[in-house]
Amino acid sequence: MNARTPAFQANELALAGALAALRASLGRLARQHADADAAPLPQPGSDEPLATLRLLRRRLDLSAFEARVLLLCAAAALDTRIGALCAAAQDDARRPWPTFALAFALFDDAHWEALSPHGPLRRWRLVDAVPDGATPLLQAPLRADDRIVDFLKGLNELDERLARTLVPLAAASADDLPPSQREGAERAVAALQAGGPVPPALVLTGAHSASKRLVVAAACERLGLAPHRVALGALPSNGADLDAWCRLWQRESRLLPLALLVEAHEGPPGQDGASGVLERTLDRLGTPVFIDVRAAADIDLAARDDLVLLPVDKPTSAEQATEWRRVLGPGAQADADAQRLAGQFRFDLPRLRALARQAAGGGSDALWAACREGGQPRLAQLAQRVDARAGWDDLVLPADALASLHRLVAQVALRRRVLGEWGFERRTGRGLGLAALFHGESGTGKTMAAEVVANALGVHLYRVDLSAVVSKYIGETEKNLQRIFDAAEDGGCVLFFDEADALFGKRSEVRDSHDRYANIETNYLLQRIEAFGGLAVLATNLKGALDVAFLRRLRFVVGFPFPGAREREAMWRRAFPPETPLGDFDPARLARLDCSGGAIHNIALDAAFEAARRGVAVDTAGVLEAARHELVKLGRPVHEADFRRPAAPGAPT
Repeated sequence: MNARTPAFQANELALAGALAALRASLGRLARQHADADAAPLPQPGSDEPLATLRLLRRRLDLSAFEARVLLLCAAAALDTRIGALCAAAQDDARRPWPTFALAFALFDDAHWEALSPHGPLRRWRLVDAVPDGATPLLQAPLRADDRIVDFLKGLNELDERLARTLVPLAAASADDLPPSQREGAERAVAALQAGGPVPPALVLTGAHSASKRLVVAAACERLGLAPHRVALGALPSNGADLDAWCRLWQRESRLLPLALLVEAHEGPPGQDGASGVLERTLDRLGTPVFIDVRAAADIDLAARDDLVLLPVDKPTSAEQATEWRRVLGPGAQADADAQRLAGQFRFDLPRLRALARQAAGGGSDALWAACREGGQPRLAQLAQRVDARAGWDDLVLPADALASLHRLVAQVALRRRVLGEWGFERRTGRGLGLAALFHGESGTGKTMAAEVVANALGVHLYRVDLSAVVSKYIGETEKNLQRIFDAAEDGGCVLFFDEADALFGKRSEVRDSHDRYANIETNYLLQRIEAFGGLAVLATNLKGALDVAFLRRLRFVVGFPFPGAREREAMWRRAFPPETPLGDFDPARLARLDCSGGAIHNIALDAAFEAARRGVAVDTAGVLEAARHELVKLGRPVHEADFRRPAAPGAPT
């Protein structure tokens, strides 16, 4: 009720009248105590004009006497004169508050069921009766719940004790959903409208919680409900506290048109007891509820027959391409942009539209940049963004390795056409993830190749920090991997797992629980790699340490051999930027040094700093001296013949 509406003002007048009638009745009861010969106490006037009290009676199943008790307790909070009248009416100055005993004396329709903990007054916590141990319940002070007092005044807002844990969902309608998600919303509406003796629990499965929230919001919009979400971890784990929370929710759902979404998608709940909290919540709520989980197997509720499974995913590539065409308008360029964007990124429709508005008028490059930034994963401490600057011209690799990298980039760019338009996605859901393994010795160019791939695709590169991912605690590594892949699903980056053999090694023979859970982590990774919608690049120095079953899931396995003399000469020719002053510089001579590409980069940088310190140009002699330092640092053998200073021009040999 709005405070300026006629309905609110009428309720305010009715409440004032009800309070005046109560004051009069309490005054007459007080006089009756003082005068034993006084006439019998007349009953207070009818409370029917008070619309909010009538509404409470109907929604919370209050009897007429229970409604009068509630009004008496609310009056003590609304009118400072009521306390003194209560003390006088009870002939005890030490009791300036309402009690059940006072209500029994004041109202002739009293009944003992009103005192029951299962009756509406105490079950719904409309009034609090707190005996001090020596005082019986009949004479204990009664206090009306603040939320109910506000309701009687015409203010119907969510109880603040629930509001601290609940988050309202943004409004959405069926028009905000693509066909695949709209079907899920319609199924949810049908399940909730079907009714039945047991309220249904709708289990929304899938990795993308934002899409599930849209589906829930659209279904609730059809049903006229206000959806709110709560994280499973935010619910009380203590049984008594959880019961109180659920009782408040039941009460609120009768006073407001509410719907609840419990988000239980943070890792497998069965490992930390969260399934027990969820099951107890469902048992206590007694109202329809949506549950957000990654997979139905994540919740151990097999014995329940009130679950309705609703798979929800992001819009398909075809649906995204259709929406991109709609927001970009007609034209060949818009159509090409739509195909390219739908092939690389995976956004829900509201976010897609917001990015299109953000880049409006900026052209294809601005739109791509907005999507790339909008698709960046939120990986916290689990990965770091790499400033990728390398291009194809910076790579020196054998022809077959370069060809594999070009094929990799092409398959990422053409994924939408082949999987969607050519039907492979409809034939099977397995093996559609795109992952590559880069293997070779340290310094052979694996990280640079990942930079080149990311730049060629126009996306960011993120290096996964395995030290932050791998945990000694059972189940934590799996949860960290889940967070990484979920965060990267929008497609705005390439995930680069360096030293992948530390995490993705061969599955071991099970000798104890640690071996079993290590194998579970490997199996989980295999499944996520297979289903991952982005590009994952794994790098290792030890290809033989990887599980063969893991290798089968990889679309590309690219070898980075130690460079030969020809490759090393090409690397030396590109080692120094054009701005670097070069003197007598002999790449062919330097190619005789047995160095990897990474070592060549370090040597070139060291030689440049030394030349700058001496105020001279970079020359072969300076590079050889820097190379000596690098090999000593790496613990490699140093052959003096390789480091003999070049003879001066015209000197005898």
